[in-house]
Amino acid sequence: MKVDPIKFEVLRNGFLEATEEMALALRRSAYSTNIKTRCDFSCCLFDRDLRPIAQSFSQPNHLGSMVGTVRQGVLEYGPENLGPGDHLVVNYPYPSGAHLNDIVVIAPFHYRGEVQGYFGNLAHHVDVGGGAPASVGAFREIYQEGVIIPPVKMVRAGEIVDDVFRLILSQIRSKRETAGDFRAQIAANNTGARRLTALFDRYGAEAVNFYMDELIAYTDRRTAAELAKLPRGEYCAEGYVDNDGFTEDPVRLAVRIAIDEDGVLFDFTGCDEQRRAPANSTYAQTYSAAAYALKCVADPDLPVNEGFYRHVRLAAPEGTVVNCVHPFPVVAGWETQVRLADTIFKALAQAIPERMIAGTKAMQCHAGFGGRDPRTGAYYCYLETLGGGYGGRAGSDGPDAVQTHGQNTENAPVEETEINYPVRILRYELVENSEGAGRRRGGLGVRRDYRFDDHEVTFTILADRDRWGPWGLFGGEDGRRASYVLNPDGEARELGSKTTVDLKPADVISYRTCGGGGYGPPEERDPALVLRDVREGKVSAERAREVYRVAVDTRSWTVDEAETARCRERAREPAAP
Repeated sequence: MKVDPIKFEVLRNGFLEATEEMALALRRSAYSTNIKTRCDFSCCLFDRDLRPIAQSFSQPNHLGSMVGTVRQGVLEYGPENLGPGDHLVVNYPYPSGAHLNDIVVIAPFHYRGEVQGYFGNLAHHVDVGGGAPASVGAFREIYQEGVIIPPVKMVRAGEIVDDVFRLILSQIRSKRETAGDFRAQIAANNTGARRLTALFDRYGAEAVNFYMDELIAYTDRRTAAELAKLPRGEYCAEGYVDNDGFTEDPVRLAVRIAIDEDGVLFDFTGCDEQRRAPANSTYAQTYSAAAYALKCVADPDLPVNEGFYRHVRLAAPEGTVVNCVHPFPVVAGWETQVRLADTIFKALAQAIPERMIAGTKAMQCHAGFGGRDPRTGAYYCYLETLGGGYGGRAGSDGPDAVQTHGQNTENAPVEETEINYPVRILRYELVENSEGAGRRRGGLGVRRDYRFDDHEVTFTILADRDRWGPWGLFGGEDGRRASYVLNPDGEARELGSKTTVDLKPADVISYRTCGGGGYGPPEERDPALVLRDVREGKVSAERAREVYRVAVDTRSWTVDEAETARCRERAREPAAP
């Protein structure tokens, strides 16, 4: 069959739109804020050989983890055991999954009696049982983290398998939300199947499968061409997770990126050994960090499918924090994974500095809590992640209060949170002066204060960055570190970044996330941009003068150009011996 370029583009976009419609169905059908509002999920289409063909971009973090989970889940269960209308459910983490909250639902796609593909979607569930509400905490082994689900059939011939469904829900605190979210995941796969059926009906099975093969080959060629543009050489960097959750020992991450005629190799030899603490990443999560980095340095229009993934090469030694094995805990694996992505970009800044960013928030920053709702008497759970500062870039400042790198989730609105859960958000604001100063400043962190007026709550902080802020690049300063405070207007006790506390009525937990690192020397920043930051309340007039060497008159909201020139001239003078 000869390639028709018009038909190729129609089918290429048809495959992608099938996954995007899956994402819409999942988001609009879900019950939990974590899925319907924050969009902590992804959807994917696979061909009959379990090669990924198209993927929605709700969560770039899932670039590799879902692909591995679907392939491993189907092969382990046996494709011959899957009939029309069946759906598998799985969250087993080693080596191809993530933490237990990330549950994947998989469905075969049958067309005229034959399996022609598979659909899968991954969603972060608000709770999967375990030792603390929302299933996040400083646990010592996987069995404390929640229900572990091998590939099992949750739907048979279109009907939910009641025994399996009830068994899973019995382990989980948020039964109503979880049951609704599972049904939304099933609906998403069914939506994808309807869209793909329409393509098969219109073009025929032979043509659709032919163009799936051609899409993979096309992506393979384009990816190779993109990677060939990168400068040859080896680039190394190291980074640290502040602590592992049980000790104060930092977790060392190391990457060596080798760019040669064979493409790009990510070598993580030198990372710390796995720990009996939550800061372990699975192989799939580490793979996702490398895949995300490659996608960022390639043409944005590059498709993501098997042709792209075959260029993701990595060495992640088994038994380390970037490829842990059973039964080591993984609940904070995404904290390590996103810091690993930050470290990869730190190394790539040596190769393509004009395209790289300074250090970012680079943590998931979970807030998880639960208790008995005094309004209904029912047990509830809630989980969200908080934004922080993005790093400055050569051409622009880092955005404020965003979910960084492959995280890409949205910040939960105060109104929705307070309507649906017995919590008050007392403050939700940018943290003044939290940016890493630079020619291009880092983004600001965010403050979010939670108060529980009338009931006891178990609250877990599963985050990082309370020891070191994100690094600056090329003379830029580090962003301010994060802090987590109990009762900020009372005892103001600082809490660790990975801790679970029992709160009394009227207690308050305050998150202050970190700012992003700056890019380039602060005294080279355009005074007009500094003035804008001061007027917007992002940078104080005192900090403008001391760090950026810009004198701002807050009465007239102007820059004192003569005084600014003197300040910057003094900054260039050599320090006295």
